[in-house]
Amino acid sequence: MKLGSFKKEAAHLGHIERVKALTRERFELSANAPILVSELACGSPGCPPLETAVTFWTSDITRHHFKVFKPTAQVIADDLPFRWMKNAIILPNEVGCDCC
Repeated sequence: MKLGSFKKEAAHLGHIERVKALTRERFELSANAPILVSELACGSPGCPPLETAVTFWTSDITRHHFKVFKPTAQVIADDLPFRWMKNAIILPNEVGCDCC
């Protein structure tokens, strides 16, 4: 049994849920609005080793997306875009997204 691995995974899932809650609060999303939080490794020059990508959908099925250039465990509320930027982070459906 790998308890150390489980503890790390549980902690990571806790960070994912925390970032989801921060996103829901920041953008005043409903309780059932889908939010996807992913921690991604980046190998591009100048890119941080780990970054957090957040995608959420609003009730009108509009997709929004932003990245925080740090691991999920380090993301705080001040790292998220301002609420008034909600329309600026809309990702058109025809645009591909490398995170999801």
